[in-house]
Amino acid sequence: MLLKSLWKSKRLNIILLLLVNIVPCFAQNFEADVIVYGGTCGAITAAVQVVKSGKTVLVVSPDKHLGGLSSGGLGFTDTGNKAVIGGLAREFYHRVFLHYDKPEAWQWQKKDEYGNKGQGTPAMDGADRTMWIFEPHVAEQVFEDFAKENNLKIYRDEWLDRKKGVEKKNGKIVSIKTLSGKTFKGKMFIDATYEGDLMATAGVKYHVGREANSVYGEEWNGIQSEVFQHGHYFKKNISPYKIEGDPKSGLLPYVSAEKIGKKGDGDHKIQAYCFRMCLSANPDNRIPFAKPAGYDPGKYELLARVYKAGWTETFDKYDPIPNKKTDTNNHGPFSTDFIGQNYDYPDATYERRKQIIKEHEQYQKGLMYYLSNDSHVPDEVRKEMSKWGLPKDEFKDNGGWPHQIYVREARRMIGQSVMTENETLGKKPVTQSVGMGSYSLDAHNAQRYVKADGFVQNEGDIGVHPKTPYSISYTAIIPKKAECQNLLVPVCLSATHIAYGSIRMEPVFMILGQSAAAAAVQAIDGNLAVQDVDYGKLREQLLKDKQKLEF
Repeated sequence: MLLKSLWKSKRLNIILLLLVNIVPCFAQNFEADVIVYGGTCGAITAAVQVVKSGKTVLVVSPDKHLGGLSSGGLGFTDTGNKAVIGGLAREFYHRVFLHYDKPEAWQWQKKDEYGNKGQGTPAMDGADRTMWIFEPHVAEQVFEDFAKENNLKIYRDEWLDRKKGVEKKNGKIVSIKTLSGKTFKGKMFIDATYEGDLMATAGVKYHVGREANSVYGEEWNGIQSEVFQHGHYFKKNISPYKIEGDPKSGLLPYVSAEKIGKKGDGDHKIQAYCFRMCLSANPDNRIPFAKPAGYDPGKYELLARVYKAGWTETFDKYDPIPNKKTDTNNHGPFSTDFIGQNYDYPDATYERRKQIIKEHEQYQKGLMYYLSNDSHVPDEVRKEMSKWGLPKDEFKDNGGWPHQIYVREARRMIGQSVMTENETLGKKPVTQSVGMGSYSLDAHNAQRYVKADGFVQNEGDIGVHPKTPYSISYTAIIPKKAECQNLLVPVCLSATHIAYGSIRMEPVFMILGQSAAAAAVQAIDGNLAVQDVDYGKLREQLLKDKQKLEF
């Protein structure tokens, strides 16, 4: 009996010993000074800055591919005034330059055959040794190089548990947990996603949709009916009804039955999303547009009527990038923007977001097939479209289709201060600059509706140019202290809908990601809340890192 008891005791001790020594090897707990959530361009520059500052960092990325839109098809960079792009952002564009400075980079065309066209600037700027126009795979490789050179530890395809994945204590985030069960503990956290999921789950207040002009004393926010500042509207009277001119026949697809609100009022609507397709007209590097599952040509009847009315601008936004490819963006009254089909995306579940993304993909693939094949499309358009397709050498794991939808805006934090059009247009001063913007206040259409006269129209398209570049305040990338003391938000930052229309450019996200990380490091060193960081010291560091803070 005694021997049996000793054996049981010994066995129990062995089991306990195994549990103590072996189970931790399989633990899903990770820790670093700074946790960056996201895989966007801003997430990578933030992580690099942390490493360069001598701190540890973990990147927790829902994405498998690094770079967000910068590597997801947006190769025709929205630069604005490139003189105000500094720091790691400029380093990114310098590395792109170095790539295309090599003869072997020009696989499908000679370097001197490339038009060198950018947005108001040469694509390849030899004097500054920067290049602003590039192929998606080149951008992704630059981000991968950043990660490799700085030994970034990146956990890919890791999705924040938005129900119970944020642990907070005394106003600070202690750790975050992903759906796979991994826990990431840190002193500082940076939400660098397009959606702002960490920010929202942490209890930080935010806004979705368009604020009324009256809220912040703006002119270009809110509903903007009969305002047309790009070419994305119906220039001629087009009937929105299934039987032209007959309201009883019902509306065509993608036309809202909702009556438009009062001009200047706020609403829940957000500007349209699309995929920034990379296309190729090179027969040796082209995947022809296939008929997508569930294809219905009737969904594009509105476009047929636009063509019938004489519209001729199909190829105006096939912007050239190297190697006979394009960054193809929305253009015209009925194009790749899937107007009105994304309103619930910012707060939607992961499952619903995937559904919205798939709906956008099917719509856009169907549109390309329609343009290539349908008899309602003019012969000259179909003939030209037959030359185009997806590139074989881009997005190889996704059949040539971009891996990132263009989330032009989602949630926007309501932080310590709010950037409005008044700051971006120079009507109000900005203090505590951590970077600069310069692009136009650029909002795409938010709705397609029926006017009082019975014809269809789009609404929400704005393009107001600032006279000079403007500063972006540190107080716009941090929450209110009462909400969270160790979180920085450089992408879903604190800005109104229309101000965000200018700030939301990829170079700016890189700039703000780097600045957010510099602030996080100083908060750690001083054992401070991010709201208590000494701006003078932060400014000194940013200038040392070659950031541009004033124009």
